[in-house]
Amino acid sequence: MIQLGNNWDNILKDEFQKEYYLNLRKFLKEEYRNYRIFPSMYDIFNALKYTDYNDVKVVIIGQDPYHEIGQAHGLCFSVQDGVAFPPSLQNIFKELNADLGIPMPKSGNLTKWAKQGVLLLNTVLTVREHYANSHKNKGWETFTNAVIEKLNEREDPIIFLLWGNDAKRKKELITNKQHIVLTAAHPSPLSAYNGFFGCHHFSKTNQLLINMGKEPIDWSL
Repeated sequence: MIQLGNNWDNILKDEFQKEYYLNLRKFLKEEYRNYRIFPSMYDIFNALKYTDYNDVKVVIIGQDPYHEIGQAHGLCFSVQDGVAFPPSLQNIFKELNADLGIPMPKSGNLTKWAKQGVLLLNTVLTVREHYANSHKNKGWETFTNAVIEKLNEREDPIIFLLWGNDAKRKKELITNKQHIVLTAAHPSPLSAYNGFFGCHHFSKTNQLLINMGKEPIDWSL
């Protein structure tokens, strides 16, 4: 049984018993046995472990984990300490610098954001080494949709940052009027100039949090 060690355990307990999830578990057991899979099986649910349900202020939705060694550790866009920044993460830091004047950090580990209430959720939580999207359509999308639906039920407002078309498709799950959705292009080099650069999502998020009477996020690392 999955143990997240916080309120998510109770909120998602039925999800972990559903047939699609049990099939996903079987698939993952085989994958971890036969291939190198990222992140480590102990890090798959770090987004939920680090950011409890009641603590979520902001949600950033990614796609699937980085698929090269040493990068992924269960938080979207984040890499482990000492690992070179992938291009999308570099562009996130460039926008952060342009928006709030925050200098380029030494580490791309975003755990500090997660611990302040930024849920860094990939749509798919695992990947086979070297093969992007290799665990697509295996059940993770159903699971992460359920996470978003549970957040949507919350009365306390949440800010959702949806970057790129895959993330924007999640907008239909966010139906409660108290939540706020900000959209932009994906920070990938292929699309960052189509509306990610200049989106000011970091400063806008903090202003919205202040308006809600909440502590803003310290985006510096």
